[in-house]
Amino acid sequence: MKLATIQNNYITLTVLEYGAIIQKLVLKDKHGKDTNVVVGFEEPEKYLTDNKSLGACIGRYAGRISNSSFTIDGISYPLYSENGVHLHGGKEGFGKKTWNIKEVHEGENPHITLTYFSKDMEEGYPGNLSVTLTYKLIGASLHIIHEATTDKSTPINLTNHSYFNLDGEEQLNHYDLQMPCSDFIALDHKLMPTGEVVSVKGSDYDFLHQRKIGETQLDTPFVLDTNLPYNTKLATNKSGITMEVITNQHSMVVYTPPEFAAICFETQNYPDAPNQPNFPNSILNPGESYHNETEYRFGFVT
Repeated sequence: MKLATIQNNYITLTVLEYGAIIQKLVLKDKHGKDTNVVVGFEEPEKYLTDNKSLGACIGRYAGRISNSSFTIDGISYPLYSENGVHLHGGKEGFGKKTWNIKEVHEGENPHITLTYFSKDMEEGYPGNLSVTLTYKLIGASLHIIHEATTDKSTPINLTNHSYFNLDGEEQLNHYDLQMPCSDFIALDHKLMPTGEVVSVKGSDYDFLHQRKIGETQLDTPFVLDTNLPYNTKLATNKSGITMEVITNQHSMVVYTPPEFAAICFETQNYPDAPNQPNFPNSILNPGESYHNETEYRFGFVT
């Protein structure tokens, strides 16, 4: 299994060709100790049996799609689903595919570029989709840039699925979290969007002002205001590391898995947008270009 590593004065990044997975994202904490801030496996082969999408690129559509199908121009496209839910692109989404490491640039602002060609009707999605994914280090920031073109109209919603733990502790209760998100997308018992957008006020999801994560469990799509200077900020005094998330996407699914201490920030379009006409458009047409960019900006508690 091929991998590539780049580094600058702040960050060392290792990426696998399988799933375009971020295996390691290493920076120094306030004590000068090297800290891998993403959860993963030391042995790349273990990712072959991983069912948590650790560090992977998720596609062709991140999140959930209802009705085991979607319709474009009057044509219904069936999708693989479990219990009526199509999740993270199907039985074998992009996170279980072998990508091509196209370029590794080790100079100023080093980057790794990977490509994947998703054939027409792969996992039920129409169109030959050409995807380019770039991981770039700029100062103390990791930039993740997803780009794509298609020859048929198709839904697309790509995201990175890294699980962050900034200090190696076995719980996140002491982490400070702030998200300038006034609303979240209501979910049913299958974690499928109901179509309703709800205010965070008075709910467990109100992180408008910085507070401890505490006992809050999250598997929640938040609505983002991309005009703000950042979308979320995570911090822990134990390592002193802070992380801001900046993106051009409409929403962010925040997930804290029950099995281990970590938090995902899945920047993306709304879940189930292909079947929710009031949600932002998720259809990429021939002649258009998909561009999805997220920055993870690291610093220290002041």
